[in-house]
Amino acid sequence: MSDSQSDRWWRGAVIYQVYPRSFADSNGDGIGDLPGITAKLDHIASLGVDAIWLSPFFTSPMRDFGYDVSDYCDVDPIFGTLADFDALIARAHALNLKVIIDQVYSHTSDQHAWFVESRSSQDNPKADWYVWADPKPEGSPPSNWQSVFGGPAWTWDSRRRQYYLHNFLKDQPQLNGHNPDVRQALLDTARFWLDRGADGFRLDALNFAMYDLGLRDNPPETKKGPRTRPFDYQQRLYNQGHEDIPLFIESLAGLIIGHGDHFTVAEVGGEDADREMKEFTRLPGRLNSAYGFTYLYAPELTAEVVREAIAEWPGKDALEGWPSWAFSNHDAPRHVTRWGEGRERDRLARLTMLLLTSLRGNIFIYQGEELGLPQAHVPYDRLVDPEAIANWPLTLGRDGARTPMPWTGEAPWGDFSVVEPWLPMDPEHLRLAVATQEEDPDSMLAWTRQMMALRKAHAAIRKGSIKVRKTPKALLVFDRITGEETVTCVFNLTDAPIAWQPDDAGLRILAAVGFEGEGVPASLPALSGYIAI
Repeated sequence: MSDSQSDRWWRGAVIYQVYPRSFADSNGDGIGDLPGITAKLDHIASLGVDAIWLSPFFTSPMRDFGYDVSDYCDVDPIFGTLADFDALIARAHALNLKVIIDQVYSHTSDQHAWFVESRSSQDNPKADWYVWADPKPEGSPPSNWQSVFGGPAWTWDSRRRQYYLHNFLKDQPQLNGHNPDVRQALLDTARFWLDRGADGFRLDALNFAMYDLGLRDNPPETKKGPRTRPFDYQQRLYNQGHEDIPLFIESLAGLIIGHGDHFTVAEVGGEDADREMKEFTRLPGRLNSAYGFTYLYAPELTAEVVREAIAEWPGKDALEGWPSWAFSNHDAPRHVTRWGEGRERDRLARLTMLLLTSLRGNIFIYQGEELGLPQAHVPYDRLVDPEAIANWPLTLGRDGARTPMPWTGEAPWGDFSVVEPWLPMDPEHLRLAVATQEEDPDSMLAWTRQMMALRKAHAAIRKGSIKVRKTPKALLVFDRITGEETVTCVFNLTDAPIAWQPDDAGLRILAAVGFEGEGVPASLPALSGYIAI
């Protein structure tokens, strides 16, 4: 990381993700909104985080709950107005919080004016703004590509007598990122929000932004692993990860740099995510950071999983970008449930917050993570997520991570709303409500604040280099290092004690989970860890 990058506000930042539909409902319709978020910004600021990331609040028919945008430059009425967005920005900045917003550049809604025009004929001004292709001679789709949400990634359109591409729902047609007019329109969208005060962007599914112009078939997947969707049976070589995507990234980064010290982070999934994240963040002139699904999709948390993730971003190359990490978000079941089956949940929540705090890179905290919320139970008749419905009951789905935020434990719906919310409030979440934990100095909420203060107080944790120590396989030990200090981080992520005699037993413990006392123990209890100096 160059010196010009190392002092920027976002390096090592903690970013709190808000899923607007489920954070706070200000107008009593059962759906969260921008004024509700603004009213609760004091809670976020009290955690000690640096920024918030808002999932989409743009105009949308909500087939994929905002990730199907029909107007990039307006607020959907269920979330409020542009004036409400301006008020949120003003209040956040007054609280010294940056505001990062989602940008969805790989696809739009099929109700977007661009697509309505594009599908009207094969020779209109926007005919080439989306990915259209003729059928094969026998009428089948142009390639064998499969959509993330299940089934072919092509849908027939009788208006044009062609197929259009959609890597997700059929309601989310794929933009043609190869078209310079499309790229310019997306840059204009970015400029619109930067001019309104946004401090940066999280770029959704960015590695889907361009595709193989030859429409070559994807080969079969040969690696072993669980397969719940046709999408999982292919190596996605040709419908994502195109080599020209970094060229668009450089144009976007150039625009953003011209607006000041902003932050950009790409979401990158898939088998080739590690390489693509490096390409997207390669210095100079590309994105600041990227995150994948290393932890979000990990069925268990082990020392080896963490070591492998650290090894992907060693920080040895001066041109290497800066990583970001998340254990939970709106697209993955909450990690306290994924990794906590049969375990003491509160202890796991504290231990994983300790680990997340100590990682090199930016870290994301998903709303409710500071409370230790588990995955909510959503009965089948209340599911709304198209992916959850399509794959039920083989996966936990995303609805259980998107249920309303519990503000109090006594109000019928946790003081999220005065009416029945769009997703049910899990009674277990009410027990962990913000108001309840505020009264307990030993709560998970208090622990989260302690961890955020610890990260902010030590430059070695926030911005330092990282060095993994050689230890017994089940034990995870690494140092965070600057010229002024070294902070040692030790974790036993297993369910059995681990004997370990460190050479630096005289370290002073800054924070610990699973044991008490000021000294470093000779044997780490199950599910325990500490940060020491």
